[in-house]
Amino acid sequence: MPNNLFSSDAAFDSLYTLRAQQLSSIHWTPLKIALKAAQFLTEGPGNHILDIGSGVGKFCLIAAHYFPDHNFHGVEQRKTLIDEAIFAQNATDITNTTFIHTNFTELDTALYDHFYFYNSFSENIFHYKPIDNLIEASAQLYDSYLDHLYRMLEEKPPGTRLATYHWQHHQIPTAYKRVQHITGQDLKFWIKS
Repeated sequence: MPNNLFSSDAAFDSLYTLRAQQLSSIHWTPLKIALKAAQFLTEGPGNHILDIGSGVGKFCLIAAHYFPDHNFHGVEQRKTLIDEAIFAQNATDITNTTFIHTNFTELDTALYDHFYFYNSFSENIFHYKPIDNLIEASAQLYDSYLDHLYRMLEEKPPGTRLATYHWQHHQIPTAYKRVQHITGQDLKFWIKS
């Protein structure tokens, strides 16, 4: 696997189609953010980390490359994005990543120890440079997804780690204590007490 793929966002994004590359700056996790988030998420016990709304799999693949002793899972409802993720995974020979094609509300999240969330629900209320127009989007879905995520996080045991990127803290259960906020990058780290 060519290590230069992990030298910059442009190099890594070259694994994807032109359309996916054009969406990268808005919808996919930047390489440096993925690395910082993965470092935090791999510090706790348990090694199954779920990216909710994983898109083309950029976070999972970068994290898996740098933390090969952990398993990264991405859940994504768009089949075309899962296909992009698997193509990139095959090109990088990364084996500690799986991609799941389903809506996250249908996933058994009890199987995962820690979570990464880059506000994938926001496409339901913000329509600048959309990924596509193939799925339903609405403010009602946004609220429904947030409610499901909130309840899922509440059910997780103490010690659960959560890394959020561009997400409002009032949408996180109060049992999660913010342990770090990387200024200027809107990246926050949380641990459930």
